[in-house]
Amino acid sequence: MRICRRVLPALVVLLIAFCVPFTSMAQRIPTGADIDAEVGKIMTRTNAKGLAVAVIDRGQVGYVHAYGSRNAKGDPLTTETVMYGASLTKTVFAYTVMQLVDERKLTLDTPLKDLLDNPLPNYGPDPVFPDKYGPYKDLAADSRWEKITPRMCLTHSAGFANFWFIEPDRKLRIHFQPGTRYAYSGEGLILLQFVIEHGRKAQGLGLDVGDLTKANLTGCT
Repeated sequence: MRICRRVLPALVVLLIAFCVPFTSMAQRIPTGADIDAEVGKIMTRTNAKGLAVAVIDRGQVGYVHAYGSRNAKGDPLTTETVMYGASLTKTVFAYTVMQLVDERKLTLDTPLKDLLDNPLPNYGPDPVFPDKYGPYKDLAADSRWEKITPRMCLTHSAGFANFWFIEPDRKLRIHFQPGTRYAYSGEGLILLQFVIEHGRKAQGLGLDVGDLTKANLTGCT
């Protein structure tokens, strides 16, 4: 796996918090034995079949280990096993968004409606990839979309289900007042991507998120 050094500090903090009790975090980085023991407990508790861990401290790989099996046949998971990244990309996307905040092209608590030239439901499907974004026309009768902010998208509190296509009728809908509670949602992050890519160019938006993330990953090891 290729991980950008720029995002490593956050990953290290998450790993340490995940693997060792909070009281020991300030004392030392966990040893391989510490990690093995904690991973064993977690896998037993969650019935996880396989897991891989890498500890990176100050840019140096300190510990890498794989546990359990990689498939239903029971073949062992190894440190060379290629694993599906899935929602790990959300961390890279969040880092990219925060760069735009630093550049003052976004503010976390500005409603997304203020970043678009047109109301969100007026935008149709992407002409090249029709399913790239949600069917925002489905929100035409629900003005709650106007309350959604970048912070809500990043913190999974925009009000959406995980994705529109898992709804029974395959329609995009808001399930609760945006910002009032947590509900894991890739849909919210996709909406924020849409706004970055289709937002007001005069504000510095209208950017390709793929190009932004590739720039962050340049020179990674």
